[in-house]
Parts: sequence; structure tokens; C-alpha cells
Amino acid sequence: MRNTFKTLLLALPLVMAAFSASAADSAVGRWKTIDDKTGKVKSIVEISQAANGTLSGKVVEVLHSDKGPNPVCDDCSGANKGKPVKGMTILWNLKQDKGSTTEWSGGTVLDPANGKTYKSKLELQPGGKKLDMSGCVAFICRAQTWVRE
Repeated sequence: MRNTFKTLLLALPLVMAAFSASAADSAVGRWKTIDDKTGKVKSIVEISQAANGTLSGKVVEVLHSDKGPNPVCDDCSGANKGKPVKGMTILWNLKQDKGSTTEWSGGTVLDPANGKTYKSKLELQPGGKKLDMSGCVAFICRAQTWVRE
């Protein structure tokens, strides 16, 4: 029993290192969204991976909003119109780029501040602590760098 416990203690750092490395290689997790105009942390978005491998992101916390502590998406259309931003899926259907472990594209991002949707791309930066997110309509793009929580 004593040797088994000792072996487990010795193996723990290796297991933790492997877990940290896999987390650093994935966009899955909680991200602070940084406003590209003001530099303020606006919200926490949790990115998850579906069974089919696509990524989606949901607002789990609103930290700063010009519309108060519990903003709703007044300018959204369809099912999101007038719905609270907290709990809203704002990023969906991102697929990992072929041959890449750090880039996803082909998805859509919703900007709850104006209700518009954009084609989206994600790129995980080396070390896994920053995520570049961009949304484009035609040739007009906006980009933000999100920071892992």
C-alpha cells in the first residue's frame, strides 16, 4: 500500500502536466472577452465542443455593459430578440481547420451589442492563454483577443 501511494504521488505531476498541455491546445474553456474598442473585459464566454467536433460559445457572465448589469439583445432578430445576453449562445458551428490544431473557422458569431452576425474564426495562440477571435462581413472584419480565465 505504501509503495502504491508513493507511486501515485510521483505520477501526479506528470498527470497534471499532461492535463495542462491538453487544455493549452484547445479553445474549449472559459474566456474573458476583451472589447476591441475600449480594452475592458466585457464578459465570460464558455466554449464547448459538441460530439461532432464543432465549437460553440455561450455567455456565462456579463461583467461590463453599456446596457446595465442584465442586458438583453434588443437589436437581435429571431429567437434571440429581447433575450438576456447572459446564457445566450453567441458563437456556433466552428470547425477545426484541416491540418491545424489551433485554428477553427466556418462558424458564426453574434454581437449582442448590435444584433448582427458575422462569419467567425478562432486562433489559439502559443501557450493556450490567448484566443484571437474575428468576425467578418464581406471584407470588413473585427478582431478581439480573448484571455483564458
